[in-house]
Amino acid sequence: MKRNLSNLGRLLSLALMLGLIFAPALAMAGPTIKLGHVDPASWQSSKKGAAGVIFKNIVEGESDISVELFPAKALGNENSLVQQAQEGTTQMTIVSGAMSTVCKAADVLNIPYTFASPTIAWDVLDGRFGQELAEYCLKKTGLRTLAYGETGFRNFTNNVREIKTPADMKGLKFRVQPIPLYVEMVKGLGGEPTPIAWSELPNALATGVVDGQENPVGVIYNNKLHKLQKYLVLDGHVYAADFILINDEFFQSLSAKDQAVVKKAARIAGVMGRAIQQFNTAEGVTKVAAEGMQVYAPTAADLAQFKKLAQPAVKKWLAGELGDDAGWIKKLDAAIMEASK
Repeated sequence: MKRNLSNLGRLLSLALMLGLIFAPALAMAGPTIKLGHVDPASWQSSKKGAAGVIFKNIVEGESDISVELFPAKALGNENSLVQQAQEGTTQMTIVSGAMSTVCKAADVLNIPYTFASPTIAWDVLDGRFGQELAEYCLKKTGLRTLAYGETGFRNFTNNVREIKTPADMKGLKFRVQPIPLYVEMVKGLGGEPTPIAWSELPNALATGVVDGQENPVGVIYNNKLHKLQKYLVLDGHVYAADFILINDEFFQSLSAKDQAVVKKAARIAGVMGRAIQQFNTAEGVTKVAAEGMQVYAPTAADLAQFKKLAQPAVKKWLAGELGDDAGWIKKLDAAIMEASK
């Protein structure tokens, strides 16, 4: 009995000693950021994947914060990710289209044929307009936009005929995201918009439910949509931005030093995502053409026709959605004009 008590005493002493050794380390452990997105984890082929990986490495290397990445819809689709970030069940997310479902003003970025080049888009988003939009959406959603990344310019594909002007779109059925703005855009161009969920797109193309679809070239290639479509027109109708978001209540709970690290890491992550997306687009065009897709790059005159038909219809619809008091469309036009100089 005495021997058992002696052994127990030794174990208690050991446990106490270990506790004293590791207690300071445990006390120093910082908060954890859970970051979810819908793209693949691979940084080589995924803009959100690349942004997440570099964000994690910078934050963990320069602070006591731990970052857990949840790519490839591990926590759900974009709408679900936004809701989780608002509720605080996750701390961060990277989304594109879903931002406009909680902050309607973000839809101005989806006005077709608005940005003539990615560099103009970067100047606008990284400048005064992007900051004002971020502050407005923060008040609306409780989500702080730390930085903007890139999903890329969206382009039309189809299986019926080559598209060079809007006249070539007449009568063609195009899968669009279940977002009214995209419906109005395709209507304005003379096509027939058909809202279909992303998961159902390959089957819809294979069975002829729709004739075509629209996506960035990298998305088209990486998801093998070029195997189901014959024609690609590089019209770049919408520049899709990624929003790198953080729950603001969580952000405010961080020390000033950690806030600075998180903001810096997010800015670098956004730039990294843009770079990967630009690479994927350039490489994707070459690859889809090499694998049999017919690619057409519209002239400036061609694009002017697309813009003339698509923009008024979308701007009219969006102005009604936003109201005249916000002035977001005019603000964006002014920012683009300034950036274009």
